[in-house]
Amino acid sequence: MTYLWIKSLHVVFVMAWIAAVFYLPRILVNIAEAGDEPAVKARLCLMGRRLYRFGHNLFGIAFLFGLALWQGWRVFPQALPNVVGPLHWIDAKLTLVVLLLVYFVWTGRLLKRSEQGGALPSARTLRLLNELPILLLLGVVFFVIAKPF
Repeated sequence: MTYLWIKSLHVVFVMAWIAAVFYLPRILVNIAEAGDEPAVKARLCLMGRRLYRFGHNLFGIAFLFGLALWQGWRVFPQALPNVVGPLHWIDAKLTLVVLLLVYFVWTGRLLKRSEQGGALPSARTLRLLNELPILLLLGVVFFVIAKPF
């Protein structure tokens, strides 16, 4: 039962973090489209900064629950099973998760640059880049469900 609770909490916090990963680039698109409206830009930057901070907290909690799922059997062998064993799908999944985290940090840096008066890529470019995490998430879900290797 402990394993199922940890897995459920991991999934919930991952979903919440992914929502932040998806929404922060959309805020950047809105900032890029705001033009010379300082009040709108300031409000969007505030929203983005809060979302970015919150997203990092969500990632940290999801990371801790994921670490417990992955390596918890070493500390609590009676309560948590070794769900990975010799399989390597977890390596591919973690690689994609790291890429998602890098993407999230990069969008946070774009937000910071915008707050400091720097230029953002065009709204169209930002929209195209907004599709990247969907592909990465699809890969993560595939590796978790199919466990192909």
